[in-house]
Amino acid sequence: VQLQASGGGLVQAGGSLSVSCAASGSIFEIDVMGWHRQAPGKPRELVAAIIGAGTTNYADSVKGRFTVSRDNAKNTVYLQMNNLKPEDTAVYYCYATVRGSRLASFRQYWGQGTLVTVSS
Repeated sequence: VQLQASGGGLVQAGGSLSVSCAASGSIFEIDVMGWHRQAPGKPRELVAAIIGAGTTNYADSVKGRFTVSRDNAKNTVYLQMNNLKPEDTAVYYCYATVRGSRLASFRQYWGQGTLVTVSS
């Protein structure tokens, strides 16, 4: 299973940006899809996640500003980021918990990361 992230880039504070991540390969079912981020010198942290039925979970720091969504037909997860702040600057990593068959266990896979830079 491969996860390919796209989007990201440079934006001014207060602006918006979106990132997406598509999963491909031997996929029978995807449970959770979401995003973590890692800023320089800081540990990786959960940003947002969405479970198959649509339940979402957000870090307190992004609630009300970020929206996670998914297209199950495309095995793709999206992150819409609004009112961005300099402290949102980080490498954003997508992930998905996937099983390759009905009898297989779910495994977690990670994308390659995409850089989001917010200038003040």
